[in-house]
Amino acid sequence: MGRGAVEPPEYEVLWGEAVGSGQLAAAEAGYASAGPAERLLWERLSVFEGAFDRRAVEEVCGYGALVAADVGAVLERLAPLALLPVDDLFDGEDGGPRHWMPHAMRAVGARRLTARGDRWIVVLHHRRWCVKVARRAAEWWQRGRQLDARDLALRELPDLAAAMDPTTAQAEPGDETGASLEIAVSLWFLWVACGRITEGRTRLRHALALHQGPPPARALWLAAFLELESGRPEDADPLLVQAWASAVRDGDERCLGLLAHLRGAVALYQGRARAAASEFREALEQIGDVPDFGPTREACWAALALCYSRTDPEAAQEALDQLELDGAGRRTWAGRDLFADAWADHARAELLAWDGERTRAAEHARRALREHLRLGSAVGASCAAELLAQMRLLDGRPDLAAHILGAVDLLRTSVFDTSYRPARYCTVARARSDDALRALLDDPELREAYEEGARKGLFALSRER
Repeated sequence: MGRGAVEPPEYEVLWGEAVGSGQLAAAEAGYASAGPAERLLWERLSVFEGAFDRRAVEEVCGYGALVAADVGAVLERLAPLALLPVDDLFDGEDGGPRHWMPHAMRAVGARRLTARGDRWIVVLHHRRWCVKVARRAAEWWQRGRQLDARDLALRELPDLAAAMDPTTAQAEPGDETGASLEIAVSLWFLWVACGRITEGRTRLRHALALHQGPPPARALWLAAFLELESGRPEDADPLLVQAWASAVRDGDERCLGLLAHLRGAVALYQGRARAAASEFREALEQIGDVPDFGPTREACWAALALCYSRTDPEAAQEALDQLELDGAGRRTWAGRDLFADAWADHARAELLAWDGERTRAAEHARRALREHLRLGSAVGASCAAELLAQMRLLDGRPDLAAHILGAVDLLRTSVFDTSYRPARYCTVARARSDDALRALLDDPELREAYEEGARKGLFALSRER
């Protein structure tokens, strides 16, 4: 008895999702009905991981037989056959229509592109476009368009993530680590200030491991920063030494300022406030009036205020006043530094608590919490929330404090692994709250408040007064 023909599978898993055989057949039929130019563009568009607009298509696909001047017309003809419209413009963004290629269509294009032998050149064009996107996001961050910078980076992250992997190029991976590292370093704010620490650390370490020759100073600076933000200051120290040597070798004076700021952050994490203040002052001298990369002058002044907030309130207030003066000059051409503002509000809350103005202190702590949550910083949000819980305890509201601490613990366990240890600066406030609540948590009502806070989460609690 003869064997029957093997039936094709009902579906294939493409880019992590199941795609039915009927969908693939329909995509093949659509490809067959397209003209030569539309087919070529279809194939090249398959390198995009996420959505794209006309400008992106022109940069990545507009070469050779598809010169940039013609790509727009071809894209318009192709859109009904292979693309879906996407409405993912963020508030205030200028831009035309955006599209996304469904997985079935993408699979058909990718197979043809590989068979044509052109995949690697399109991947390189795509990586160069990703470098420009990352640079633009970094520039927006420095110019005060921080929410726009974050939204741009997050929207394009599927493509940026692919470009940060040097192994996707046909050449030796080490040949492409320069572009991969530049993208990762340009997105420093996304990893450090917007809460994607683990992802940034993983991607940067991967690119550094494949890099040939001495690593760039700024990549080492970021690697050290991410170790610190991951709760591993001891792992940041050797990277700081390497980064300093690289910055001196390369004559990168701005990076020396970044390293002074980071040494201050390490010292503050470890509870060495005086040493931290000295480093932050050195950073202010070195980074210049208008830093083109990394933490701003306002961020340095906010950090300096934190150093003094529990020991020298006058010096802390002077730092906050200087932050406003520096920021006023910067805001003639750029917006506010929201990340610095959040930490400045934290310092103000500490100073007001010192003066016994608990209501105003709680308001500033809540403001810091909301800004950190808006940006996405779990580190900053947890620290601000624990300070707010302390204010609630001082006001005689242990139920509200338990609410907040329950939400903080849920956030930390969901973002960090079990080895994570918060900064000494943050643990002081938490220790005070824990000491006050320890005897009280035997109360079933407080235990229920703690568990309810975990269910609600910090976003909901940050809106409560």
